[in-house]
Amino acid sequence: MKRLVMALALSVGMAAPAFADAVEGVWKTQVDDGNYAHVTMSKCGSAICGVISKAFNADGPIKSDNIGKRLVWDMQPNGGGKYSGGKIWQPSTGKVFKSKMTLSGNSLKVEGCVAVFCKKQTWSRVK
Repeated sequence: MKRLVMALALSVGMAAPAFADAVEGVWKTQVDDGNYAHVTMSKCGSAICGVISKAFNADGPIKSDNIGKRLVWDMQPNGGGKYSGGKIWQPSTGKVFKSKMTLSGNSLKVEGCVAVFCKKQTWSRVK
């Protein structure tokens, strides 16, 4: 019986890394400088990273040199839908901010700060 319990515990422990993080998927940013993006969030090692997968303006999809570029990186999951320790790049200014995120259902609050200057957005889940 002990062997069975140990085998089950070991198999569950080994399967845990295969589960997707709740923040994984595609997120729509808020408009910044007339444009917005779809960001594909996925695991990158033990962290979460996000890449611009589509770009849009008020007229719809646009071609952009930013598609495929990393927007979010090194975001560490802290449990309870909270992530911190990462960086976020703002394409309209070229600035990189220290960042944290909070996930609540299909809403992702993203905050980036340089010194005491912070910017916040709320992203919505696309898929």
